[in-house]
Amino acid sequence: MKDTDIKRLLYIHLLCIFSIILSVFIPSLCLENFSILETHLTWLCTCSGFVTAVNLVLYLVVKPNASSKRSSLSHKVTRFLKCCIYFLMSCFSFHIIFVLYGAPLIELALETFLFAVILSTFTTVPCLCLLGPNLKAWLRVFSRNGVTSIWENSLQITTISSFAGAWLGALPIPLDWERPWQVWPISCTLGATFGYVAGLVISPLWIYWNRKQLTYKNN
Repeated sequence: MKDTDIKRLLYIHLLCIFSIILSVFIPSLCLENFSILETHLTWLCTCSGFVTAVNLVLYLVVKPNASSKRSSLSHKVTRFLKCCIYFLMSCFSFHIIFVLYGAPLIELALETFLFAVILSTFTTVPCLCLLGPNLKAWLRVFSRNGVTSIWENSLQITTISSFAGAWLGALPIPLDWERPWQVWPISCTLGATFGYVAGLVISPLWIYWNRKQLTYKNN
């Protein structure tokens, strides 16, 4: 494992963090009274858009899992359409899971769905960018010893930390503190965002710290 690969991973993660910062500051310059709490749904849409765009650009430029074979235009279009379908399926699946865990079924349905969108952005979009619409590759990466690169190690950490952040964000909702950020699903989305950012910071550091112990099948 080369230190240059870890540095490249770190720079990419810093740009992903920067995209979240941009999702807060750029709309505040264009929209009046924009804030994460007061206009939460607008921020969810902008954050999802910024993070998705940056992930797509970075992985297209870096191409960590680039294939030596040149694919045809029809193959690329089919792959793109499959990725869109996978993303939508992820959003609806998360939405159903949230409802099963106690989210309002009809009331605040838009808020619940946008929470599913932002969580899919933090978890499904990086998987699609790195692994493509390949469920076997997803199962391999998230198995115990299935990773084959530092990129997949990083994907594991950021995905798990995003889920953990969303779960921890739900804990304050039933408490009677009467804070504005306790309204569904603000605390969950903030928790998922902080978890995603924490994963982006922790994963390169963890990989660098354990670089001598990490071995990959394709290395």
